Amino acid sequence: MAKSGAEPGLAARAAALELLQAVLRRNRPLDEALAAHTGLAALEPRDRAFARLIVATTLRRLGRIDAVLAGLVERKLPSRAAMAEDILRLGVCQMLFLDTPAHAAVDTAVRLAVASGTTAQGGLVNAVLRRVAREGRERLASLPTSRNLPDWLWRSWIRAYGEAAADAIAAAHLQEPPLDLSVKNEPESWAERLGAELLPTGTLRLSRRGEDERAIADLPGFAEGAWWVQDAAAALPARLLGPVAGVRVVDLCAAPGGKTAQLAAAGARVTAIDRSAARMARLKENLARLGLEAETIVADAATWQPPEPADAVLLDAPCSATGTIRRHPDIPWLKQESDLPRLTALQDRLLEAALAMTAPGGTLVYCVCSLQPEEGPERIAALLAGGAGVRRHPIAAEEIGGLAEAVTPEGDLRTLPCHWPERGGLDGFYACRLRRSA
Repeated sequence: MAKSGAEPGLAARAAALELLQAVLRRNRPLDEALAAHTGLAALEPRDRAFARLIVATTLRRLGRIDAVLAGLVERKLPSRAAMAEDILRLGVCQMLFLDTPAHAAVDTAVRLAVASGTTAQGGLVNAVLRRVAREGRERLASLPTSRNLPDWLWRSWIRAYGEAAADAIAAAHLQEPPLDLSVKNEPESWAERLGAELLPTGTLRLSRRGEDERAIADLPGFAEGAWWVQDAAAALPARLLGPVAGVRVVDLCAAPGGKTAQLAAAGARVTAIDRSAARMARLKENLARLGLEAETIVADAATWQPPEPADAVLLDAPCSATGTIRRHPDIPWLKQESDLPRLTALQDRLLEAALAMTAPGGTLVYCVCSLQPEEGPERIAALLAGGAGVRRHPIAAEEIGGLAEAVTPEGDLRTLPCHWPERGGLDGFYACRLRRSA
C-alpha cells in the first residue's frame, strides 16, 4: 500500500484498514497494533488522528455496521473478499457515524480497494456503499443498541444486571471516554492548570478524547511527573486498602503500574510483581517519570512468595477486560466465552497465592476490570465456600467518593460503564476487600 501515501486522505484510510485487519484478522489488540504500525508516525497529526478515529469507531460500532451491510449485500462475501469486507466496514463507519460526505467515502473506498490489490472487488465496494448512502441511516435506526455486541456478552449482562442496565452499558460503550488522570498531590491545583473536573473520587477528568501518547505527553505536568493516566474506576481498588503510609503492600499483576504509583504516592512500601519483563520495564519507566519508588520483581504471582507475609496485598487479576470496552473497543471481537474457564481457573490460583502472602489480620483486595460475574463475585464466593480463613470487609460509599450505586448488597465494589453518565461514565470494575483471620 505504499503508493497510497500520495493520495490526499487515502494514507490515513490505508493505515486504518491495516489496523482493522490486525485486530479482526490476526486477533491483535488495537493498542499493540497502533504501537507496531510504523506508518502512523509518518502521517500528519491530523491524518494520524483520523486513522485512529476511523478504526476505533469502526470497532466500537462493528456489530451495527455488519448488520447494515448484511441487509445490503445480497450474498455473503466469500473468505477471499476479507479485504473488501473491511474496506466496506470503514466506508459505512465514515458515512453513518463520522459524517463523511458519501461521495468522499465511496471514492476513497474504491481507490483503497485498488491500492490494496483488490481491484476486482472495486465494483462491489462502489455498489454497496452507494446503497449505504441511500438506505443506510434508515436501516441503522431500526437496529437495537445491543446489536453492537456478540450475543454471548449481551446475554451474560442481561443475566447479571437486567436488560435495562445491560442496554445502558451497551449504550455507554458507544461513547468515546474522557481522559482520566491520577495525581500525586495537589489535585485542586492541577485541576485548575489542566482545565479538568475534579471527581469526588479524586481523579481529574478532562474532556479531551482519542488522545494518542504524543498529545498526552504534551500536557502540563507530564514531563515533571505530576500525574499518570488511569480511569477513575481503576483508581478505586487501591483506595480500599485504606491509609497505607509505611505499610508493606504487595501489588500482584502490577504492570503497567497505575495502582503501584497510587500506593507509592500514598507512602506505602510497595513490592510490585508481574510476570512480563516488558510490562515491568514499562512500569519502571512510569515510576521513574513520576519520581516514585517501589521494589519491582519479574515473577509469576501464582508461585512467587515474599520473604514474609505482607500487611496488605492488592491482586488485579488477569481477566477478560470486558469492563474496559469503552476504552478498548476491540475487546468484544478479541474475547470469546470459551476464554472464561481458563481465566477463572487462573484467578482462583492467584487468589490462593495472594491469601498466602497476606499476614494474619492483613487486608487483601481482589479486583478485575471485567463485567463478567464469573470473574468477580463468583470467584469470591468460591474462595469463601472453601473455608479459606478469610472474611469480607465491606466497603462504604464514603470510601469511593459517595458512589453508592457502585456498592453491592454484599459490600463489594461494582462499577458499571453506565454509572455517572452525566460525568462521562466509568470503566467496569469489580473489587472485594477481604480480611485474613488473625
